[in-house]
Amino acid sequence: MTIGAGISVSDGNLNVLGTKILSDVHENIVLSSACGDALINGAFIGVSTDRSGCHNVFPVGKLQGLRFMCTFRFKLWWMTQRMGSYGKDIPYETQFLIVEGRDGSHFEDEHEVGQSSLYVVFLPIVEGAFRAVLQGNENDELEICLESGCPAVQGFEGTHLVFMAAGNDPFDVITNAVKMVERHLQTFSHREKKKMPDMLNWFGWCTWDAFYTQVTAEGVCQGLESFEKGGIPTKFVIIDDGWQSVGMDASGVGFEADNSANFANRLTNIKENHKFQKNGKEGHREEDPALGLAHIVSEIKEKHELKYVYVWHAITGYWGGVRPGVTGMEHYESKMAYPVSSPGVKSNEDCEAFNSIASNGLGLVNPEKVFNFYDELHSYLASTGVDGVKVDVQNILETLGAGHGGRVQLARKYHQALEASIARNFPDNGIISCMSHNTDNLYSSKRTAVVRASDDFWPKDPASHTIHIASVAYNTVFLGEFMQPDWDMFHSLHPMAEYHGAARAVGGCAIYVSDKPGNHDFDLLKKLVLPDGSILRAKLPGRPTRDCLFADPARDGESLLKIWNLNDHCGVIGVFNCQGAGWCRVGKKNLIHDEQPGTITGIIRSKDVDYLSRVADDDWKGNTILYSHEN
Repeated sequence: MTIGAGISVSDGNLNVLGTKILSDVHENIVLSSACGDALINGAFIGVSTDRSGCHNVFPVGKLQGLRFMCTFRFKLWWMTQRMGSYGKDIPYETQFLIVEGRDGSHFEDEHEVGQSSLYVVFLPIVEGAFRAVLQGNENDELEICLESGCPAVQGFEGTHLVFMAAGNDPFDVITNAVKMVERHLQTFSHREKKKMPDMLNWFGWCTWDAFYTQVTAEGVCQGLESFEKGGIPTKFVIIDDGWQSVGMDASGVGFEADNSANFANRLTNIKENHKFQKNGKEGHREEDPALGLAHIVSEIKEKHELKYVYVWHAITGYWGGVRPGVTGMEHYESKMAYPVSSPGVKSNEDCEAFNSIASNGLGLVNPEKVFNFYDELHSYLASTGVDGVKVDVQNILETLGAGHGGRVQLARKYHQALEASIARNFPDNGIISCMSHNTDNLYSSKRTAVVRASDDFWPKDPASHTIHIASVAYNTVFLGEFMQPDWDMFHSLHPMAEYHGAARAVGGCAIYVSDKPGNHDFDLLKKLVLPDGSILRAKLPGRPTRDCLFADPARDGESLLKIWNLNDHCGVIGVFNCQGAGWCRVGKKNLIHDEQPGTITGIIRSKDVDYLSRVADDDWKGNTILYSHEN
C-alpha cells in the first residue's frame, strides 16, 4: 500500500521517504492520499473495522529507537511536552507528535542537511462527531484513541483519523501539515489568515495574581496608578475573574482554596457585581448603565490613556455555568448538566476544579441559544467601553457532549456562536482563548487569534517556573499554527522575574504582568516596555531551535533550551536553563527532581534561527554578527 511518492506500508512497516518509522503495522490500518498539494509528502491514517462505540482504541504499529517530541494534555485544560524514543513513552491525550526519522538537527554540513534529515509529523484530528488522540502501550505500539463523548454516538467511518506528513525542515513540515488538515476539515483557519488584536503590541496588566477574585474597581485604579508612578505606561488591562454577578445554589458545595475561584458559583446576571458599580452596595443592583461597569472603564481609559480593556468570562458564563431559570436569563434555557471526563484525561490528572463542577453540576446554556447569550453579554460589555474578552474554562465543553451529539459537535456550536459574537461586538478581534488545549477547540476556531500557551504562572510554586518556559516553547510548536500563543502574565518583582521576562521578549507574545499595586521592578519593566507603552514584539511564535526539538531541557541534566524568533531585520535567540523540574507521570504533578541543577553549556549559531534568510537582503551571502545580552 503506497500513498503518493514517499509513504507506504510494506512488509508490515510504515515507511516514509525510504525510512522505517513504524514496524509491525496492524493489517486493519489503512492509508489514504492527501489530495490537493503535490508538495506535501502526506497521508491520512485510518482503520478498517466493524467495531462501534463512543470510545475505541486501535493499535497502529511499533515505534522503536527513533526520537520524538509530543505535546499531550497533562491536565484537562493544558498541554505540556514529552520526549522519548519508544512507543510506550507516548502519554495518553497526545495531540501532536513529531518523529525524527533521520538525524538532521546538528547541522553537520549545510549541503547534507536536506539529504539526511527527515521529520515525520502525526496530527490526530476530528472525523464527524469523533475526536482522535494518540497514546502508546507497553508493547511500544502507537495507538489511536477515538471517542465521541456521548454514549448515544457510536458509529464512525474511521478513514481519516490521523494526518501524517514528512520533510527535511521540521517547521515547514508542521506548517504544511496543519494547512493540509485545514483544507480537509474546513472548520478552522491557520494563524496566518487571522486578524491579530492590536493589544499584543502594547504592555499590559492583568488583575488575577494581584487580587484574584477579590478584585474591585478601586483596586484596578490603584494598580494602574502604581505603574504610572514608576514611569511605566500601561496600555491594556485585563479585569480577570471577580467582576461578574455570581452565586452558589442553596444546595451547592463550595470550593475553598487560597487564590482560587469558587467553582460551585453560577452566573446570575450578565452585568457586573456591586464591586464595579459606582457607590455599589452588596445585594443592590444599580440599573443606570452609566453607574455600572462603564464608569470605571471610561475613568481608567481617560486618566491613564489606556488603549484596551478586556474582561474575563468562562465559555459557559462562569465555572458553574448559568443558573437555570434565574430572572432575566430564562431565555437562554440553561439546564443542569453533569460533566464526565474522558479516560485519558482522568489517567493523567485528578482535577479539583473538575471534581467540584462535576459534583455541583453546571448550568449549560442551550446550544441553540448560546449565540443570544454571548451577543447580549458582549454587546453590553462593548456598550461600557470594553474592547475584548478572555474566554476561559473552554475545555469543560468536552465533558458535556452527552445529549448534544458529542463533544466535537457541542464545541463547534459554542465556538461558532462565540466567534460570531466577537466579530459583531469587538471589531479588533478582541478575544484571548484560555484553558482551551484540546483539538475540539483548535479544529473549530476560524477567527480566534490568541491562545494561552500553558498552565498558569504560579508565583508561589518554585517547581513551576522552569517548567513554564519549557512548556510554552514546546506547546507553541503546535499551538502556533492555529493562533498566536500567549505566554501568560508574570510578576515583575519576583525571584524568577528576569527569567520570565526574557522568555516573553523572544516569544512573539503579549507582554503583561500581574503585579500587586506597589510591587514592581521598574528597572526590569523598562527593559521590556518602550516609553510610549509599546513593546518590541518578535514577528513569529517563539519555538525551540531545531537541535532542541528532541532534547529534554527540563529533565536530561545537560540540554539548554534555545528559543528562536525573527524581528524585522534580524534573528533573535533566547537561551534558558530549564533543568531541575518537570511533570511526573507517576505522581501526576509537577515536581522538583534536582534542587540545585548545575551549570550547563551549549552552542549558539546563526543557523539556530531557522528562517533568518527571510529577513536578509536578496544578496545575503550567509555572513552574520552575533550580539549577546545576559540578564
